[in-house]
Amino acid sequence: MMVNCCGLLTASKEPVPLKSIEVEVEVRDHVATVVSTLNYENKEDKPIEAVFVFPLPGDAAVCHFSAKIGQKEIVAEVKEKQKAREEYDDALSSGQQAFLLEESEQSPDIFSLSVGSLPPGESASIRLEYVTELAVQADDGLRFCLPAVLNPRYQPQGSEGSEVAIVKVTSVPASLVPYSLSFSARVSSPRPVSKVESSCSLDPLQYLNTEQTQAMVKLAAGHKFDRDVELLIYYKDAHQPTAVVEAGQASAKPGTLMGDPVVMLSLYPEFPQALMSSVASCGEFVLLLDRSGSMQGERMKSAKDTLLLLLKSLPMGCYFNIYSFGSSHEHIFPKSVEYSQETMEQALKKVGEMTANLGGTEILRPLKDIYSQPCIPNQPRQLFVFTDGEVWNTKEVISLVKKNSGSHRCFSFGIGEGASSALINGLAKEGGGHAQFITGKERMQPKVMQSLRFALQPAVVDVSVNWDVPKGVSVTALSPPITALFQGQRSLIYAQLTGQSSEAAEGCVTVKYSLAGHPSQNQLHFNLTPAEDTGLTVHRLAARTLIRSLEMEEKECTGEQGEGVKKKVVEVSVQSGVSSVFTAFIAVNKGDGEAIQGPLVRRNVPTPMMMAYSMPMPMMSMMRCAKMSINCDMGPTPKCAAPRSRAFFSGKKKAVMVKPEMMVCSMPQQLSNDLEMEEGCSDEFPPEQPPRDPLLQLISLQKASGSWELDSALAAALGKTSKEVEKPKPASVNQEVWATILALIWLHGSKMDAQDEWELLAMKAVSWLRAQNAPCVTECVEAGNTLLGFTVKKDALGL
Repeated sequence: MMVNCCGLLTASKEPVPLKSIEVEVEVRDHVATVVSTLNYENKEDKPIEAVFVFPLPGDAAVCHFSAKIGQKEIVAEVKEKQKAREEYDDALSSGQQAFLLEESEQSPDIFSLSVGSLPPGESASIRLEYVTELAVQADDGLRFCLPAVLNPRYQPQGSEGSEVAIVKVTSVPASLVPYSLSFSARVSSPRPVSKVESSCSLDPLQYLNTEQTQAMVKLAAGHKFDRDVELLIYYKDAHQPTAVVEAGQASAKPGTLMGDPVVMLSLYPEFPQALMSSVASCGEFVLLLDRSGSMQGERMKSAKDTLLLLLKSLPMGCYFNIYSFGSSHEHIFPKSVEYSQETMEQALKKVGEMTANLGGTEILRPLKDIYSQPCIPNQPRQLFVFTDGEVWNTKEVISLVKKNSGSHRCFSFGIGEGASSALINGLAKEGGGHAQFITGKERMQPKVMQSLRFALQPAVVDVSVNWDVPKGVSVTALSPPITALFQGQRSLIYAQLTGQSSEAAEGCVTVKYSLAGHPSQNQLHFNLTPAEDTGLTVHRLAARTLIRSLEMEEKECTGEQGEGVKKKVVEVSVQSGVSSVFTAFIAVNKGDGEAIQGPLVRRNVPTPMMMAYSMPMPMMSMMRCAKMSINCDMGPTPKCAAPRSRAFFSGKKKAVMVKPEMMVCSMPQQLSNDLEMEEGCSDEFPPEQPPRDPLLQLISLQKASGSWELDSALAAALGKTSKEVEKPKPASVNQEVWATILALIWLHGSKMDAQDEWELLAMKAVSWLRAQNAPCVTECVEAGNTLLGFTVKKDALGL
């Protein structure tokens, strides 16, 4: 059969109706409004249905969806999902154009867009709008991420949901993505914008006013789709507590969420300094490392370097264990052990032997195993999860973490492009911890050490939020109760303000909590008069927060109670126009035009696959090992002649085995890696070499107590011979004290740019030195400076 090769083609030679994506972002302080325009054109001689499965940020509030055909614009409505699907099918079967946007039932960061009945030669422009909060980073930057990469998600055998919905993604290598992306962001804030950084090539930052409070940045032409578009936005004197009150929608009924004013509070708790200076010396630290096939190469090396740093930085007196997982999971010790020189060395030896050879990304089982272990009295559990986030059962995993959040805090790290923001943010949010994303060639260590500092902060308990508003005004909280507070980290609270007051238009919110046994509080006074020009952004973010809380609640309810919560989600979603798992956006062109004739041809728009690994999987072994089942829709087909299958299937299923040779063109690299390892093929990669980074070399020699030994390995790490290092030691000083002072001088003298990474282990070294009551410390510092060629002051070392 001849293939019609007009227009853009996928790897399987099918024409691609999506031609271009234009994204415009408006950032106001820490909230972004994103408008994406997707331009479609049918260059075939028959009507088509185009289906595009793509990622969005997991906490995005999708609030507008419309289609423009010629001069006619059709705005979609939010309806209950099954009703929307039926309306879509009915429209297509009667020859009308229809557009459907729905969220995945398993992971809230995946959406499916169906463009139905696009006639031959016709163009359509789809406009999609969402609002999202920007997360605060370790260095006080605000992170915006436009996910351009949708990695395949690994689905465990027999997991909940394996009989219901699966995403059908067509992939091509990033360099062959057949549509273009243009991207621009406009940033405005009450404080000056100091800089904007990105993992992608940007045109130079343009300031739009002399105060530098408004700026514009654009993506340089020729984006290759091999990475997410990440912006880091820095403001001068950022992160002051703020309150924004937004007026209700004029057309909505007072007393409803959209009809009343809504307040968004950004709180940055400041803890008493006396309590913060004493870093906790207790805790049970459980480190959970992803060793699925897609973690190969640089990701695995970086994770192992990071585990070295973490293990060296743990306080004496704590407990720890390391789990790793793929299709199966392992642990270093049967249960958490006390941190000592012996247990640290055992753990480091095992970490050194780890490779990415455990198959798929099955995170639920190791989590269940960890939670089955009884907690150690007076040692609060701190869970650190490192993963590239390619799991399918996101909601199930997050639900398990939430269920156990009373006994632990969860710190999560998304590694590499396309890590699921829904999973990484969800783990931290429901586990009362903090989330970090590590992309491109960025070092993992500074971000992980910041999270360790948070983990070492005493846990904040008994958090309560008290409102003081004028008589006649009542407050309804829309955010779930705060479970985690960290020094200097933002907490967002949304609340609905009902009623009116004749008194002074000022309110006050007080956050009370207990920290290390001391009652503390932070207060914020705010004006109840609504701000100008905020549109409905705050209402939509508040609705999204409420919808997410209710969705989590629905998962934990059964029977009538669950149905009641589901009904409430649909009600809030429809009223606010914000998407949810139980609703979808539906638009039907009910014009006077003639019905579109002929059977519809389905076209899956491809997403970019990642070639993230320096050593690609040998193709022969991929074909030898890859076995993969996909689900086919056996549900009712619409009345039109051609059978259709939906991107998120809703009918009955049967599993179909796909021959490996059928998959060579479109199997994404990560998935082939995960499958190869899962099927038990040999790991054909040479063992990784130990780190040669001088900083990691020095750190690897530190003992669990915080001290160093005076030996040839230390001398080599300092760039000296054993004789050179031993000779200048003052006679009355023991070797370990001398070695430890030298290591501290070297860190302060040559690695101040990486202080975030070694600060905690240096504090441990200083504590050890103080405990020795060593003589001649000043003399040692002077001699050490002379030997190493630095001028580090004794005070700077903390001695």
